[in-house]
Amino acid sequence: MKFLKEFKEFAVKGNMMDMAIGIIIGASFNKVIDVLVKKVFLPPLSLMTDGLNFHNKRYILRDAITNTEGVITTQEVAVYYGELFEVMLDFLIVGLTVFIVVKAMNQLRDKSQDVKNKTVKTPKDIELLSKLTDLIEEQNTLLKGSKK
Repeated sequence: MKFLKEFKEFAVKGNMMDMAIGIIIGASFNKVIDVLVKKVFLPPLSLMTDGLNFHNKRYILRDAITNTEGVITTQEVAVYYGELFEVMLDFLIVGLTVFIVVKAMNQLRDKSQDVKNKTVKTPKDIELLSKLTDLIEEQNTLLKGSKK
């Protein structure tokens, strides 16, 4: 019973919802990147390389063996380096996109945490901490002046 209560608290706090939303958005983002690579980036690259289709590119280690009736008895063994190229391109695009998004978010966060910047509303906790720091500095200045 205690386990269920702890789980309910965990789910209600929002952690689980945040994770679920992140996973759903991540899965959708993966589909967007997949289409972007396969349908947007690779076709022009294939055109520039005289119709080269990266998805089917492979290095054959052993050819398939067929019997006299044409039935495959032993499967082909191959290294599909074209698919590896596509996946690496996916990874680079995802990495670059995440980098750009995180960089933009950090710039917005830094802007909002700067108390002197009036173009963006500063969160209350940052504003209060800034005022507290100013008061402590003022108090230290007064104390140093009275000791002389």
